[in-house]
Amino acid sequence: METTRKVLLQAMEAYFNGDTRRIDHARQVTEYAEELLEPEGGDYAVVMGAAVLHDIGIPEAARKYGRTTGRYQEMEGPPIARSILAELGFATGQIEEICEIIAHHHSPGKILTRNFSILYDADWLVNLKDTYDITDRKKLARIIDRVFLTASGREKAKEIYLPDGD
Repeated sequence: METTRKVLLQAMEAYFNGDTRRIDHARQVTEYAEELLEPEGGDYAVVMGAAVLHDIGIPEAARKYGRTTGRYQEMEGPPIARSILAELGFATGQIEEICEIIAHHHSPGKILTRNFSILYDADWLVNLKDTYDITDRKKLARIIDRVFLTASGREKAKEIYLPDGD
């Protein structure tokens, strides 16, 4: 399993070619996804593939559209991820599921599998502080309850952002 994670991270870092912001974000999301995997019971290879590669479409979105919003990431990420995953020897079914997660990672509700929910929550664990005002603890508690899809994700968000038990 560690080998899966390692080769994915190497491929992602090579693709991002020194873009430390994107690399660091993917690494953080991957760490959280790995933490959420055990209590949530997802498929390790699928979740790791989705976590490491979820934002892989950003450079192409920037090049094609001059924007890197979620919609463009979701459009451009799957073909790039598919190529990387095939090169790494992932099974066709795994590739399809990972690409489906990447194609909707900013659009919950379009797919709602356990593997998707783990990746979605791991991404929010990293992005929450940049998306919402985290100084209003009561509001933040409501946001956490609304945004996170898994019990483990909500628990981890509260541990990180509301450490005194709000």
